[in-house]
Amino acid sequence: MKIKTMATEVQTVKRFYTPEEYLALEEQAEFKSEYRNGKIVPMTGGTTNHNKIAGNFYAFLRFALRGNKYDIYIGDVRLWIPKYRQYTYPDVMVIEGQPVYTGTSTTTVTNPSLIVEVLSKSTQNYDQGNKFLYYRSIPEFKEYILIDQYQYRVMHYVKTGDGKWVFDEIEGESANLSLETVDFEITLTDLYEQVDFSVNDGEE
Repeated sequence: MKIKTMATEVQTVKRFYTPEEYLALEEQAEFKSEYRNGKIVPMTGGTTNHNKIAGNFYAFLRFALRGNKYDIYIGDVRLWIPKYRQYTYPDVMVIEGQPVYTGTSTTTVTNPSLIVEVLSKSTQNYDQGNKFLYYRSIPEFKEYILIDQYQYRVMHYVKTGDGKWVFDEIEGESANLSLETVDFEITLTDLYEQVDFSVNDGEE
């Protein structure tokens, strides 16, 4: 005879959360999680190479745009995508002009024009697929940068005036990445500064 315990029943129940419930839990949580249309998905820890690449992009971009009307955020600022009911934490975001917040605090923005994600083995398909779909619903969003953390390779998407997305792939240590929405260019040598491709420090 098979006995179903209360613990088993609890484990099999699929819980869906409202955005308000997610935000309340996120305020108390020790680790960040994303919200995906009712589901809370814990974010895995980043590798040291991931951290270096995101930090390099942020540092060089922030220095290049100093004195201009851009806000640049890294990692901890949350993005709300209302059409798809998604809360997420892009690696780097750029907002032209003033940030538009959702809710009563300044923890969540809605209007980035540029988003950067550093790819990992566990997230690269999502970042290039559904996540990009969600991002494209943001009216202000015009440029998407996907950075490979395992080799000198960057995927670059730019939105044209007629609403189409143009793709370019930049490869090789001596290559340059030039942005379209802001006046900024970086060599892949600088982007990958201090990154050691031979180090296997775990997957995200």
